[in-house]
Amino acid sequence: MRDAEKTIGNLIDKQSVAYISSIDDDGFPNTKAMLPPRKRENIKTFYFTTNTSSMRAAQFRKNPKACIYFCDKRFFRGVMLIGNMEVLEDSRSKEMIWREGDTMYYPKGVTDPDYCVLRFTASKGRYYSHFKSETFSIEE
Repeated sequence: MRDAEKTIGNLIDKQSVAYISSIDDDGFPNTKAMLPPRKRENIKTFYFTTNTSSMRAAQFRKNPKACIYFCDKRFFRGVMLIGNMEVLEDSRSKEMIWREGDTMYYPKGVTDPDYCVLRFTASKGRYYSHFKSETFSIEE
């Protein structure tokens, strides 16, 4: 892959679903389909919204190891990113990705105690396209 940042970034930006995996108390992966990230910084850092009271937030607090996956079904290609997920509840993070209409999920607005931000930081990834896979590192 000549330009991982561009190739993978374009794939991610076109998807309407992101798959996020956490680790449960028994050490097994748990995967969930979520809305795409609200914000991304290159292919290293991604921001998602979720409920503070969610099972996923609780799992990430106990074990930050995480994986996110994006799949382009039309061209049968995808990217898996491995790293750590943080649960952020500070007002700056919450305001940064808040969107009009979010009160549908968080009725008390940006200060809703059941609204938090998941920040995923990738350390490596694996890209699949044209019947082959390629592992790559994420630059600092």
